[in-house]
Amino acid sequence: MASNSSSWQDSPPYPSAARLSDSLCFPQYTASLKCLEANYDDKSRCQNLFDDYKECKKKE
Repeated sequence: MASNSSSWQDSPPYPSAARLSDSLCFPQYTASLKCLEANYDDKSRCQNLFDDYKECKKKE
């Protein structure tokens, strides 16, 4: 039985997923998502976190 040296388990399901978790802005990204989950009915409550993430991405 031939085995392929690369399998689906070797890479993330989405190519950008690995880069995102390696990003210096990952904490701001996750904070934004958690805020959205908690405040899905009022996204404006998360604006400061969106702004923090946006500023971080500018510096990357």
